[in-house]
Amino acid sequence: MLGILLPVLGFIVINTVVLYRQALRAADTAYDRTLLATAKSIGDLLEVNIDGEKVHLKSTLLYSALEPFEADNRSRLYYRVTGFDGETVSGFEALPPWHGKLPQKGPYAALVDFYDDRYQGTPVRVAVLLQPVTWADGQGMATIQVAETLELRETLARSLLMDTLWRQAVMLMLIAAVVVFVVQRATRPVRELSLRLRSRAEGDLAPLEDDGVPRELQPLVAATNHLMGRLSHLLDHQKRFVRDASHQLRTPLAVLKTQVQSAQRGDVSPQQALSEIGDTVDRATLLANQMLALAKVEQIRQQADAKALDWAEIVRAVALDMSALIVEHQLDFDIETQAAPVHAHEWALRELSRNLIHNAIKHGPVGGRLAIHLLADRHHAALTVSDSGAGIAAEQRQRLFQPFAAGSSRSGSGLGLAICHEIVTTLGGQIELENRVNHGTVEGLDATVRLPLAAAAR
Repeated sequence: MLGILLPVLGFIVINTVVLYRQALRAADTAYDRTLLATAKSIGDLLEVNIDGEKVHLKSTLLYSALEPFEADNRSRLYYRVTGFDGETVSGFEALPPWHGKLPQKGPYAALVDFYDDRYQGTPVRVAVLLQPVTWADGQGMATIQVAETLELRETLARSLLMDTLWRQAVMLMLIAAVVVFVVQRATRPVRELSLRLRSRAEGDLAPLEDDGVPRELQPLVAATNHLMGRLSHLLDHQKRFVRDASHQLRTPLAVLKTQVQSAQRGDVSPQQALSEIGDTVDRATLLANQMLALAKVEQIRQQADAKALDWAEIVRAVALDMSALIVEHQLDFDIETQAAPVHAHEWALRELSRNLIHNAIKHGPVGGRLAIHLLADRHHAALTVSDSGAGIAAEQRQRLFQPFAAGSSRSGSGLGLAICHEIVTTLGGQIELENRVNHGTVEGLDATVRLPLAAAAR
């Protein structure tokens, strides 16, 4: 309402000032003609007296000549007739003399000029007429000034102004009424949508129905449904994490409690008990760290501040960190990398690379082979981690990407590949597990991850 009415009101104020000035000019045009007529009437009554060689101008002004102006007592009329030598012949001698000049092309066929002046401190409008006077032996020029106070002109201008202002006021009220009606009608779907959202039960994140929603609100409904879908996904992930954490951590804690009770009873030697308790704590710690990593992947998915990182540098750094474990398993290690810039968080790339290499080391035989190859083409970077283990069955390939789904050996928590799968999905890539077969014999497993290059992503 303010955005529409304030500019309109400002325009009306400016238009009012302009209109008042135009009305004053119109009143001047109307009354100037009467002033000129009065000055001509005075000029028609001028006479010449000749006394020897001296010529005197005489004015016999009748009261009837001023009657058209004195019909309305709201204005006063003053006049002055100046002779050939600048002497005052008749009228009000205190009326200021004319010092202007005639316009080159006036609106009337007379030697007349109109101007504004002040008489005894009162604003007046003056018409000055240069009246030629002739006699038998010569001619001269008389100056006739007729001044009128401005009450009639200002009254006419105010009348014209008020007549226009009340129409503009009606127009302003009409605009306000139309705005209220249109805005109320146009925003009714918004209020109804707000009411539907407020009346929903707590936790209800079902999509909004767009039946009957105006076209202008459909993008808002679509964005709201998208947001609700994201919130629903986050809540489901949170519930699943709490459920999995409470279920998975209960087992190592129960085992730990049993081991402590067994040590207290003296069923096993203290050294064996401490060793078993240490192994259980290590497995519980690994499980907790992996579950936190799985939860952090979801947190990263909601962030949009990923930078372009060289995946090759991160892979080589992770391999260097795990060199002690590689030496411990006496692996024949080979690594080959190319520069591969990808949009990702450093933690995600490091965790992805670490899990793949750790799985290959853990499931490969001692003294086996471990190969890491990171290659890049025009659009994608591909990291392949190859071991010389027993491979996996075809029915296990997709199941291993699910949380807590371990291989047949039942070693580990079954979260490593699940973390890898979530990270790869978040980064818009693909992950595959393929047995490496030679003449019908499985020689190992290739874990391959493909991620879009930073240049290709742009």
